[in-house]
Parts: sequence; C-alpha cells; structure tokens
Amino acid sequence: MPPSPDLPEFLHGVAPILDRWGYTAVGAMIGVESFGMPAPGQTIMVAAAIYAGAGRLNIFGVAAIAFVAAVLGDNVGYWIGVRGGRKAVHRWGKYVFLTPERFERAEAFFARRGGRIVVIARFIDGLRQFNGVIAGITGMGWRRFLLFNTIGALLWVGFWTTVAYLLGTRLVEIIEAVHPYRWWVIGLGIAAVATYVTLHIRHLKRRRARRAAPEPLEEASSGR
Repeated sequence: MPPSPDLPEFLHGVAPILDRWGYTAVGAMIGVESFGMPAPGQTIMVAAAIYAGAGRLNIFGVAAIAFVAAVLGDNVGYWIGVRGGRKAVHRWGKYVFLTPERFERAEAFFARRGGRIVVIARFIDGLRQFNGVIAGITGMGWRRFLLFNTIGALLWVGFWTTVAYLLGTRLVEIIEAVHPYRWWVIGLGIAAVATYVTLHIRHLKRRRARRAAPEPLEEASSGR
C-alpha cells in the first residue's frame, strides 16, 4: 500500500485501516454506514480507489465490493425500519418535533417520491446513512426499494470510484479549490430543496381544493 502521505489529507484517517484490512475494510465500512452506523464508508471507498489508481488494489474489486456492501447495508436498514422504526418515531419523535401528523405527511410524500429520494440519498450525507431505515418506516415496498436502492448504489459507487481512480491524489487539489465555496453550494442546495417542497405542497393543496369544489353542472342540477 502507498504510504499515508501519498493520500490527500482528508483520507489520512482511514489509511491505516485500509492498509491493514484492504477490501474487507471497504465492505465493512460501507456496509455498516449504509444501515445507519457512523462509519467513513464513502471516505474509505475514495481512498481505496486512489490506491487502485496507484496499482495497489484492483479497481473492479473495490467497486464490486463497495456496490454489494451498499445494497446489503441499505437492506438491513430497511428491515430495521420495517420491524421497529415506526414505534420509535411515535415514541420519541415528539422530542425532535416529529409529531404523528408530520410523520404521516412525510410518509405520504415518501410514498409518492420515494424512488427518487432513495437514488439521490446515496449522494447526501445523513440521507445516505438512513434512507433505508426511512424507506422501511414509511412502508415503501421492498421490491421497489431494492430497485431504486440498487440504481442509487450503482451510480454512487460508479461515480466516486471512477473519479478517485482517474484523478488520484489530484482529487485533493480540486476539493481544496471548491472548499471555500462549500457553504454557497450547500445553501443553494437547501434553497432548491425548500423551493421544490414548497411548490409541491402548494400544488397538492390546489389539486385537493379543486377536487373538493363542487362541479358547476352538479350545482345546476341540484338547483333544479
């Protein structure tokens, strides 16, 4: 394995683990991260891909193990959500302002847009770790979850292993160049999500209002 100084600084923390355990570390870290445990899964995958670029690991082996671990880990999270997640939300949700009413609205939203969320969640810290649990809690069908989870894992693993493998240690130069603007990017992302949710809720309210309003012909008929 290449010495830790050959890696970007943000990867130094996982270098000793990867040096010792190799592919096993990739699978274990990504697997446990995917069902909600705190672990540097994405970080170690990037480090392993850089190692592969240096000829110390096989990039196809890294990608295959990362993909399988991501899918299996998310499925563990899904069944955790199915078996006990709902009870935990109803018992403890009020302490984080997640009332049963808010949870029902979130559940309905996830049921309509759950597939997209599962795919996108792979690329977002926080959602990546808990999207399986959330899908299980909200009652998303397992086959549907498995399909979108597989797509998300394939895109996530494919993107990061390819980028890290091709760029190698130059990846840190790009990250450092983008780093000063990270809060602008995060802010724009939050604003975009908030705008989408707001517009979507307004659309749903208008559609419900139109459904609830009596039809003109029905009013005329009732007047007769």
